[in-house]
Amino acid sequence: MFFKLNGMVNSIKLLIWLAIPFFLWYLPATFFDDGQSFCPSIILLDIECLGCGITRSIQHAVHFDFETAWKFNWLFVIVLPILFYIWVKTSVSLFKQLKIEKKDSDI
Repeated sequence: MFFKLNGMVNSIKLLIWLAIPFFLWYLPATFFDDGQSFCPSIILLDIECLGCGITRSIQHAVHFDFETAWKFNWLFVIVLPILFYIWVKTSVSLFKQLKIEKKDSDI
């Protein structure tokens, strides 16, 4: 019973993990452009840090608006490939766990 429940949980995790980029692509590119900043550097010191604007920049890059992404934060060229690598690695890991659990439950 534990294996079936754990397999279902991992299936849900994999489904949610795979849906993240599609969800971000579904949101408008300007979704994060307005609103209060959550950066502690801005809130406490009123100084922009190197990470300021990276969320907006990534969102615009996901929509292939690279010019605007560059204006918000040029570090997206480093961060986006790293995020993609983490997404792929985690997806593969979750898929392998699911496959192993399926094999174990068949025995």
